[in-house]
Amino acid sequence: MSHFTLTSPEFKDQDPLQRVHEYDGFDGSGQNRSPALQWQGAPEGSKSFALTLYDPDAPTGSGFWHWILFDVDPSVTRIAAGAGPGDLEAIGAQASNDYGTTGYGGPCPPKGSPAHRYIFTVHALSVPKLGLPGSTPNAVLRFMIYQNTLATATLTGLYKR
Repeated sequence: MSHFTLTSPEFKDQDPLQRVHEYDGFDGSGQNRSPALQWQGAPEGSKSFALTLYDPDAPTGSGFWHWILFDVDPSVTRIAAGAGPGDLEAIGAQASNDYGTTGYGGPCPPKGSPAHRYIFTVHALSVPKLGLPGSTPNAVLRFMIYQNTLATATLTGLYKR
């Protein structure tokens, strides 16, 4: 049985993310560039993937969802650094993040707060498509992702300003 893993050539698990990953907006001034990601060892029967980025440390009472990519073809096992909407539309669908935008929204923790954890999770799904439009609220989308998850692999980056 293979081990399902998620890695990045840009950072190791529990290492700091870079300023280029920081959100460009709110009060952030980064480049909002998503890191390169790759996964391997998905379980047999994986029919698609979903990718989420979550900050459990955001001072909201429920964390902050920075990215939801779903209906990713099972042949895809990597995402290039800085992949934009056009690149990602070719491999899957994206939902609104908690910034209210579609796609990757980089880290932007409050200035002076301790480092926040940014948890990238790839989900191996038992269905080829969730059958939901990108306009579906992200909580509903995440519910459907979790309902169809065979296995997950995570990679956590840290960031503070």
